[in-house]
Amino acid sequence: MDREYIRRIEKIEALLNDRFPSPPGPAWLGETFPGLDLRPEQTAALLEPGRDLLNRGGKRWRPLLSLLVCEALGGGEAVLPLLPLVEFCHNASLIHDDLEDNSSQRRGGPALHLLYGEDTAINTGCFLYFLPLVSLENWEAGGEAQNRVWRLWGEHIRRLHLGQSMDIAWHRDPAAVPSIEEYMLMCRLKTGCLARFAALLGAAAAPAPGAAVTGALGAAAEKLGVGFQILDDVKNVGAGTPGKKRGDDVVEGKKSLPVLLFLGDGAVPPPEREERAALIRRCFQAARKGGAAVPEVEECIAALARAGVLEEAERRGRALIAEAGAVFAALPAADTGARNLLGGLAELLGQQ
Repeated sequence: MDREYIRRIEKIEALLNDRFPSPPGPAWLGETFPGLDLRPEQTAALLEPGRDLLNRGGKRWRPLLSLLVCEALGGGEAVLPLLPLVEFCHNASLIHDDLEDNSSQRRGGPALHLLYGEDTAINTGCFLYFLPLVSLENWEAGGEAQNRVWRLWGEHIRRLHLGQSMDIAWHRDPAAVPSIEEYMLMCRLKTGCLARFAALLGAAAAPAPGAAVTGALGAAAEKLGVGFQILDDVKNVGAGTPGKKRGDDVVEGKKSLPVLLFLGDGAVPPPEREERAALIRRCFQAARKGGAAVPEVEECIAALARAGVLEEAERRGRALIAEAGAVFAALPAADTGARNLLGGLAELLGQQ
């Protein structure tokens, strides 16, 4: 990775550590829980699980996207204090997602609900949604700029939960087969919305770029997030996703793009479509009961590979990321160096 990306990620990591310290000092405790005379050990049960997940790492591409947008539009690092709004909320969604999907691993370690208990995982996830609001409350811009970010945060967190509810409903019901269009909407809400929020947050902290530029940025970032999700789903039933078990999505009964393409969405003759649907139902049912080690997981993955849907899904994911990169590259920028890095970030995500 280019040194310019690394330098910015190091600043982001330092900020995240400052906004979620371990152990917490008196200043942080007083700012986060005003009016309470707390000792650090009294908050350990709340803070330890969240710090555990953050310490396992992560790509941090969403806060990096936000920072580069702000720089490109002439805002410098003005958005830096607000980046916990992006990364802490992303980590909150991972905690709840793992619990709702009964996932066993995250970032190379046990999922938090298995390590600390379901009750603690729920509480930790909720806390990580609300902790970054302290950063917004203390943001020096104040006034209308602060109100605009409040509205952006609320809009996108609501979208994220709507997308998650759609995903849950589909994998709970074995007979539910959403259309490609419904799947894409779910991805826009569940995954694309945080990328969209990151870009719009960066724009909100910069000199006003105008509605047309802001709209194009938000739409491009959303495509970037959706493309990233599609490639991640392909990896899960391909080479495997780092930090998770290969075939976890089969165990969860996830109606990912490769599965939907396999089921045909109208492009496969009815008799073959029924055969494919029966195979998916059987493999998903066996995997849900027996976990990733049952032979039906590899049977399902092999069927997807033979049908060519992994390559097709990957092609679509990379195309979305390329479209986002083209918008970033054409951004009317006050800082062309940051704009170039923004376009390069899309290229990096497309190569994952």
